[in-house]
Amino acid sequence: MIDAEVHEHSHADVSGGWLRAAVFGAMDGLVTNTALVAGVGAGGAAAHTVVLSGMASLVAGAISMALGEYTSVTTQNEQLALEVAKERGELLRNPEGERRELVALLRRGGVDDDLAEQVSVQLSRDPETALRLHVVAEMGLSPEDTPSPKVAAVSSFVTFSIGAVVPLLPFLLGFSTLWIALVCGGAGLAAAGALSSRFTPRSWWWSAGRQLLFGAVAAGATYLIGTAIGVSVGG
Repeated sequence: MIDAEVHEHSHADVSGGWLRAAVFGAMDGLVTNTALVAGVGAGGAAAHTVVLSGMASLVAGAISMALGEYTSVTTQNEQLALEVAKERGELLRNPEGERRELVALLRRGGVDDDLAEQVSVQLSRDPETALRLHVVAEMGLSPEDTPSPKVAAVSSFVTFSIGAVVPLLPFLLGFSTLWIALVCGGAGLAAAGALSSRFTPRSWWWSAGRQLLFGAVAAGATYLIGTAIGVSVGG
């Protein structure tokens, strides 16, 4: 008989709330300010106007993203807590019915009928264990692994700010040529997409190309609008 070798392995933290917020924040900052620079620059605005517009967009966008992430994650957690409270009430009012429901869940998971009965009886002896199983099976979320609103908010704020400043770098460094800023924005989008592929099964070039395409569409639209409208200077 050959004993199976026990080996350790780890998984990425997918429940902390930072990863989705970080990726979303970085991409949003890059797309937003690359498109803004394209539109304002194409309209004929001076370099200092582009920088002023970009920094205002950075501050407003970062605050908006942070508040939005905090509110959305908090709302999700509160909704989960409400559903957990409902499920706990059902377990108290109708324990046998909930046990039968657990049997059905186990059967759907491939457990034999007799074994499902035995397992349901054993698990139902601990109401908290039964509660967790019901919540995970019925809602797909664990009440113990809820994301942190604060982590999501800070992550979104920081990464949006970093992403938004990338297309402004040439202007901040003294260059006033629009295409250099657009190249910086495109490079930032491609780099962010490639980095995000480390957390997904996608290849780095596919993720980089996808983000670059999204940014190009947004920047192209605002560039056309800026060219069509132009800058009106009162005198």
